[in-house]
Amino acid sequence: MNTVTTLPLPRRRTSRHRLGSTLRTVAIAVVLAVLLLPIVWMVLASLRTTLDIVDPQRFLTAGFTLDNYRGVLSRYNFSPFIANSFLIAFASTLIALVVGAPAAFAISRFHVRNATAFLMLARVLPGVSLLVPWFFLFSTLGVVGGYPVLIGTHVFVTLPFVVAVMAGFFTSLPEELEESAQVDGLTRAGAFLRITLPLSVPGLATSAILAFIFSWNNFLFALVLSSQQTRTLPVAISNFTAYASVDWGGLMAAAVVITLPVILVALVAQKYVVSGLAAGATKG
Repeated sequence: MNTVTTLPLPRRRTSRHRLGSTLRTVAIAVVLAVLLLPIVWMVLASLRTTLDIVDPQRFLTAGFTLDNYRGVLSRYNFSPFIANSFLIAFASTLIALVVGAPAAFAISRFHVRNATAFLMLARVLPGVSLLVPWFFLFSTLGVVGGYPVLIGTHVFVTLPFVVAVMAGFFTSLPEELEESAQVDGLTRAGAFLRITLPLSVPGLATSAILAFIFSWNNFLFALVLSSQQTRTLPVAISNFTAYASVDWGGLMAAAVVITLPVILVALVAQKYVVSGLAAGATKG
């Protein structure tokens, strides 16, 4: 006679809970490994010589050195490239906020349908498709290589995202606040500047942080439209490659120098970015 044995209900639930917890832990470990392994390897490689990097056995046993960082800051003179990246990212972010916040307010309050979707469509266009007409236009005007050209093209990268995030934030704020301010004598523009804008500081901070990161990481526009005097950090990395040789140690140190500000900004502003995106997404 066959007998069927079944686990008690609480025991089966405990087994499922353990299985689910194990799967979640494995999934998180895989994601962290995929995300962090290249960064960890990059940092370790930046602290070793090029000979140690290309030899796997020496890579694991070699000591640490800061020569690559000294080379980046002295021999390759990275300071101007760092200053250029900060200047262009800061200026393009500021312009995107000044132009994008009023535009987002108008889109939100006048209920302009599909406006943010249209702007984001412009954001996802391949950058290379814009370079040819831009390069022809700027070359004709004789302004290729100048800061205004680079800042203007980076605004094209940051502005759609600022408008999309801020439109969601403004929609989350009740219009009655502005109507009350207008009853008290403010104009619509005054109500926007004195009431709505101060209440949107989390959204402005989120937009500014992400816009700065997008501009800081942009490589394509600076590669084609910059000059030696306006070259940014991502483009300057090409100095570490030459015909039949690559300075891997210097290249890794330069990559760390480029990545470090972005990681620091992301860690410091993590909670603001997450809460800002969540508020804009759920209330927009």
